[in-house]
Amino acid sequence: MKTKLNSQFMVLALLAGVQQTLGQAVVINSLSQNGVLVCSGLQTGTVATVEWASSLAGPWQTNWSGLTGVAVATNGTITVSVPMFYRVLGVGTSSTPAGMASIPAGTFTMGNSIADSDLTDGTPTNVYVSAFYMDVNLVTSNQWAGLYNYATNHGYSFVHAGASEAANHPVQSVDWFDCVKWSNARSQQAGLPPVYFTDEAYAHVYTNGDTGTMVYANWAAKGYRLPTEAEWEKAARGGLSGQRFPWGNTISESQANYFAQPNPPNIHGYIYDLGPYTGYNTNFDTGANYTSPAGYFAANGYGLYDMAGNVCEWCWDWYATPYGQTSNTNPTGPVGPLNYRVFRGGNWDYYASTARCAARGYGWADSQSTYIGFRCVRGL
Repeated sequence: MKTKLNSQFMVLALLAGVQQTLGQAVVINSLSQNGVLVCSGLQTGTVATVEWASSLAGPWQTNWSGLTGVAVATNGTITVSVPMFYRVLGVGTSSTPAGMASIPAGTFTMGNSIADSDLTDGTPTNVYVSAFYMDVNLVTSNQWAGLYNYATNHGYSFVHAGASEAANHPVQSVDWFDCVKWSNARSQQAGLPPVYFTDEAYAHVYTNGDTGTMVYANWAAKGYRLPTEAEWEKAARGGLSGQRFPWGNTISESQANYFAQPNPPNIHGYIYDLGPYTGYNTNFDTGANYTSPAGYFAANGYGLYDMAGNVCEWCWDWYATPYGQTSNTNPTGPVGPLNYRVFRGGNWDYYASTARCAARGYGWADSQSTYIGFRCVRGL
């Protein structure tokens, strides 16, 4: 107990100096025993520089390690998860692209760290992911359509034109190949280097082809692309660790768009599903497909919306069990070709079990569904 109290005192003392430096009332919201610090009172749209030390013994003035570019979420908070002493050095103008959030670099536990018995393909694995940008929202129908027209006028072809309930709802009914080509077109429109090619020498930009096409990713390129499975899960957790969902261990209608089966009322229920309804989310159970507007629910700790529910999201990786990673540093999945590509995130048409951060889905790369969409990321 003495150690915990001393740790909290030091954090308070360090952050108190930030108020004078930044002119912002930085407030500690929580400090857990596993070293997760959440503070608020920062300006939305900025990035913070945070430093930490696991011990204050020795030359503490010089033994700090840096976490630069920690994104300030839309609710004015930052979240860091490293033991145990912190100081926030400064906040400046964010260089994060419009419509994207900055996901900080760091190691996290990927997979089923809370031992849910039904998650058998997510063995907990410590993974390091470099900082990257991610779309705050799922790609909407309106966003898809605008770039689709640009792409088809610049030599791109798609198998699926995409579908949606409304312009501000996520696009769906697009296969993995469509999303990869769309990402390349988005890069081209923005004047960024494309990521995806049809040859290992990165000489031929991927613009056409679907079933049977081999796609190669140039990870050094800083254009738009699909997230890796590890990037997606790190972003979905929003800085939290050891939780089922981006916000905690239970889920309800007010937090995400999913097909509820609370326990009770039947044998298919889930103890972490609080409903309070059974079936489709009662706010959106009209129309043909019960998606919700992008950004309808609260954002996670990184300022990302719909990381649980609404539509699943295509990722880059081939699917293997448990993961088939060739590295625990910026893993990009197993070496293919294999049978399936990964999608993540749960959806409006399925149970809360698939909305868990560690839950994994997979499908043929040329398959499409009313409950699968995507969002893009960019390297820094």
